[in-house]
Amino acid sequence: MKIVFTPDWFLGSDVLIEIFSFIILFAFFYLSVKNYKLSKNKNSLYLGIGFLLIALAEIATILTKFVLYFDTSFTQEIGRAIITYQVVNSIDIFYYIGFFFHKLLTLLGFYVIYRLPLKRKSSGDVLIGLTFIIIAALFSQGIYYLFHLAAVVLLILITRNYYEIYKKNKSGNTIMLIIAFSILAFSHAIFILSELRVLYALAQSIQVVSYLILLILIIRIIRVSKEGLKDERKKKSSRHNIRHVGDYSRKKRKN
Repeated sequence: MKIVFTPDWFLGSDVLIEIFSFIILFAFFYLSVKNYKLSKNKNSLYLGIGFLLIALAEIATILTKFVLYFDTSFTQEIGRAIITYQVVNSIDIFYYIGFFFHKLLTLLGFYVIYRLPLKRKSSGDVLIGLTFIIIAALFSQGIYYLFHLAAVVLLILITRNYYEIYKKNKSGNTIMLIIAFSILAFSHAIFILSELRVLYALAQSIQVVSYLILLILIIRIIRVSKEGLKDERKKKSSRHNIRHVGDYSRKKRKN
């Protein structure tokens, strides 16, 4: 069986973190699609797709870790040999497939988010990006830190893009995205050193902080949307009352 860097005392906690991360990422996807339906802004839709890909990556790693941690039919007791080669081979294949899709979908999600603000988009650039992502996902099975290094590079580029956007719109929501992506980049930088298992747990905890910031951003967006709907209803009600008063005044003048 391949090495998982999770310390024994952290087993299970990392799965809970990933479940929480999936919920946040999927909620962000849902809100982005909802906003796209209202505004028809394609950037909002693509941002949602980026977060959906990362959410699916979390599902891939959750399923893989459930088997690795909790399915005793694939594990051995301390001091006893694994009986059949087929069992070991099966779990190795499952391990490779599960974590490959986790890495591939995560990097694809980051790449979609990175490409969003770019004005010049060519098929050549997309092809180069996808090739880079597939190579990073494949070879990181043997060189584990390659995936995290690729993630750090993409997250730095995303942060830079959103900083350029912030200089134009001065939006608090954009600042929160910059902070969330910066912290996420920092967590992946620590993951590079995750052979030291304590640092793996630290990186997971820092990653939670970035998703908590996204959760706060989601709550803010929902609150603003609700306030906007209330204001719109008040305006409609006011326009209706004014029209009604106008009709009543005309009736009085006729009398």
